[in-house]
Amino acid sequence: MDLQAVADQFVTYYYQTFDGNRGSLGPLYRPTSMLSFEGNQTLGDAAIVEKLAALPLDGLRHQVSTKDAQPAENNSILILVSGQLLAGGETNPQFFTQSFLLKPDGGSYYIQNDVFRLVYGL
Repeated sequence: MDLQAVADQFVTYYYQTFDGNRGSLGPLYRPTSMLSFEGNQTLGDAAIVEKLAALPLDGLRHQVSTKDAQPAENNSILILVSGQLLAGGETNPQFFTQSFLLKPDGGSYYIQNDVFRLVYGL
């Protein structure tokens, strides 16, 4: 398993899908998955997709600046992403950080944990 290749592929797919159609992220989560979005926790794939789809973020674009990946227990992968995002019509980017714990599932991975925070004061 090439850890960095998996992380690169996942990050590209996740943010392209998030920016294009957040409702299509469902297959990446499971009933036991947990999302922490700005401190608010959501449990389960259906509830996570509902939460993400309801965000008022039309025309959103993520720009990834950094991504780091580490091996975790039981062939899982921990990924930390930082970058900027622009909502439709906005000219000042918001900085963000997001971490994912990917767990193996057959020949692919799913998101077990997803933690997102905007970074203020930069």
